[in-house]
Amino acid sequence: MNKIVKLLYIIIGFIALSLGVLGLILPVLPTTPLLLLASYCFVKGSERFEIWFKGTTLYKRHLETFVKERSMTLKQKLTILLFADVMIAIPFFILDSLMVRVMLAAVIFYKYYYFIYKIKTVHEAPTET
Repeated sequence: MNKIVKLLYIIIGFIALSLGVLGLILPVLPTTPLLLLASYCFVKGSERFEIWFKGTTLYKRHLETFVKERSMTLKQKLTILLFADVMIAIPFFILDSLMVRVMLAAVIFYKYYYFIYKIKTVHEAPTET
């Protein structure tokens, strides 16, 4: 892969990482999907950044379980699903096309099917004090 493409992956990775960190503070930003995007971009962009990111507490706390066990907490699932629903609702109500609305509804149904049946729900680990 050429250097420009790798650099773009790294830049997008850091943007997604920054937004994911903001998602820890702001409830409107979903942390997990943004961190997954950051991880993907770092894997594609640089082995050094991939190793660094996978060694962070942020990765271990929010993504490691999902990546290794294909599981999420109920809170993580709901946050992702609700944020995605809001983003899908915008074009659903703005656009007049019946075909687009049917496609968006199909996306919503598939998304819920996938999160309910394909991703295992785990309990949150108790926080250490």
